[in-house]
Amino acid sequence: MGFTIGISRGIRDLRSGSRRRGRGSAGTAVAEYTGLWGWDVVPGARAAAGTCSCGRAGCRAPGAHPLDFAPEIPAGSPLDDVSEIWAEYPGASMMLPVGRTFDVIEVAEPAGCRALARLERMGLPVGPVAATPDGRAQFFVAPGAAAALPELLYRMGWDDPAALDLHGLGPGTHITAPSSDRGGRGPVRWLRSPALDSVPRPPEARLVLGTLAYVVHRSQA
Repeated sequence: MGFTIGISRGIRDLRSGSRRRGRGSAGTAVAEYTGLWGWDVVPGARAAAGTCSCGRAGCRAPGAHPLDFAPEIPAGSPLDDVSEIWAEYPGASMMLPVGRTFDVIEVAEPAGCRALARLERMGLPVGPVAATPDGRAQFFVAPGAAAALPELLYRMGWDDPAALDLHGLGPGTHITAPSSDRGGRGPVRWLRSPALDSVPRPPEARLVLGTLAYVVHRSQA
């Protein structure tokens, strides 16, 4: 109950802030993640013509990693504070740390779309799902999923989990948040947007993993 009331107040505050500062401002977009959904956000690098704004020669992930010198903006930060910090990094992408309030299971986007439709038809709990411009679908699940993924798959009867194009992202990794550009390839987008019933309690991996693995396997056949 308290979380829902807080979210509702956050929505009103963000809408009010949007009217004061103008719709679509970068600060308001970041504040939606920190204030509405309770996720930390880190300013990220951007890429143009294969060159990363981090300035490192031979960057291994151009435009797809946090800026080392930028501060992390914690969940719950007020809109004014977020806007002030973000103004120091014009054009930065929004990066979400993984392994805190959610882990990510990543599959090819076509398989992810089919699995998402199947999960929704079955009435199974599904959290937010993002799609990257390089063709990957990212399912938000409860923390701990990445570390448990190989054992969970094995218990479900997948004798060779490594053969599946299905990967877990956990602590120490970051994903690019919609609608930021990733690696100069285009924006990340939502296949299933965050919702009040799914963000505070993302589904346990075991509730979606069987369907994901089955659809991925069928797509490889």
